[in-house]
Amino acid sequence: MKISDIRPEIFALADETEKAIRPVFDAIDETALKNTQKVMQAFQDNRVSDACFAGTTGYGYDDLGRETLDRIYAQVFGTEAALVRTGFVNGTHALTAAMFSLVGPGDTLLAATGAPYDTLRCAIGISGEHHGSLKFYGVDYAQVELAPDGGPDYAAIEKAAADPKVKAVMIQRSRGYEDRRALTVGEIGKICAAVKAANPAAYVMVDNCYGEFTDTVEPTEVGADIMAGSLIKNPGGGVAPTGGYVAGKKELVERAAMRLTTPGIGGECGSTLGVNRLLFQGLFLAPHTVAQALKTAVFCAAMMERIGLETSPKASKKRSDIIQMIKLGTAGNMKRFCAGIQAGAPVDSYVTPEPWQMPGYDCPVIMAAGSFIQGSSIELSADGPFREPYTVYMQGGLTYESGRLGVMLAASAMLEKKE
Repeated sequence: MKISDIRPEIFALADETEKAIRPVFDAIDETALKNTQKVMQAFQDNRVSDACFAGTTGYGYDDLGRETLDRIYAQVFGTEAALVRTGFVNGTHALTAAMFSLVGPGDTLLAATGAPYDTLRCAIGISGEHHGSLKFYGVDYAQVELAPDGGPDYAAIEKAAADPKVKAVMIQRSRGYEDRRALTVGEIGKICAAVKAANPAAYVMVDNCYGEFTDTVEPTEVGADIMAGSLIKNPGGGVAPTGGYVAGKKELVERAAMRLTTPGIGGECGSTLGVNRLLFQGLFLAPHTVAQALKTAVFCAAMMERIGLETSPKASKKRSDIIQMIKLGTAGNMKRFCAGIQAGAPVDSYVTPEPWQMPGYDCPVIMAAGSFIQGSSIELSADGPFREPYTVYMQGGLTYESGRLGVMLAASAMLEKKE
């Protein structure tokens, strides 16, 4: 399937759909403008120059670009400090470093928003007996389920957090592979307030993956002590080749740095080779790129709703992450949707996605991802557990125009053999 195979009636449906969602696009553009102002201010205040792009080798001492970028992330996210490193192999790695900065043997980590994302369960020790997990080092785990409406259960969180063994409370902002909604920054602020009221000594950590720049404020601006995320998602702007970040209170960020490297060294070492420019450029582009992904998600929701499929969030809803969930109902629909998204990719468009057993997951996963950077979730992709009710999670889109075409191909593929 190629772009040239899209039928005229799909183009007509797309045009009608886009007209209906134009007010939603205007609101997204307004958020992108405010976030761009915030990023530009941080670049100017921290005197970014060509010298910041040089990079270092070996130990990486006195890396001007690395140190400047840390300060910029801290300013943009409203924190005391930040650790931005290509040494983080993915978001889970950055989140794990953040978790280890909060707890020690005998402490309890409390998940305030139900079970965390699949791969993080291994790091905590919920799934499997992995060497080096929090459980391995004697950290206990407790969990509060979401309320029936899909939002936080504030009363239950406050009650659970009152346990003096609870030293850290974790919040997952995004939906992950779950039929739940992403949390707003306002809701995260209320969780922070509930935790601090019950247990002032407890730290609050936010898994901010997929959420950066979807709002004009971040969780660390409403009470979170520390948060972490991936550079091949929102804040890398589709340009950062790898890495992750941790941002929050200075003491906690320093502890996370010692988990990333080793105690006594922390963030003082770590050469950046030739990637500094890409990390700066990616953050500069991030507010705009996130807006492109949000527009793609809104367009996808509106198109899928028009052909009779259930979506979450609905096209008209304000978003707190870049993920769009579509319930496809059948294995055939899921394969065809992913095939369409893959066909709309600039890379590997000729490949047909098939379910496979990915590490860290308890069932086969199907994934459409034709990206310039392997595994990049800010680029258009679609994936999900290959099991009933065959729900797919679409995210990303470096440009709305290309994302729109990918969604149109997915719609075409399903409508050719409607189930």
